[in-house]
Amino acid sequence: MGEFVSLFVLAALALAVVRLVMAPIRLAWKLAVNGFVGLVSLYLVNLASSVTGLYIPINAVTALIAGALGLPGIGILAAVQLWL
Repeated sequence: MGEFVSLFVLAALALAVVRLVMAPIRLAWKLAVNGFVGLVSLYLVNLASSVTGLYIPINAVTALIAGALGLPGIGILAAVQLWL
């Protein structure tokens, strides 16, 4: 019975360590995917700049804003670009 308890505690400790290590990796992956989606969406908005007259510079900050917030984020970036 004592071996079972020690094995259970060891497995629970290993699971906790794996979860602690995977959390930052999952966050980095999500940021990378959102940044890529933002980059593509800003590129598509800039393709239409000849028609709309709106050009939003593409950099890491604008790509992450557009990727994380989606369409409202692009609207915010467009409003800031028109305001400045």
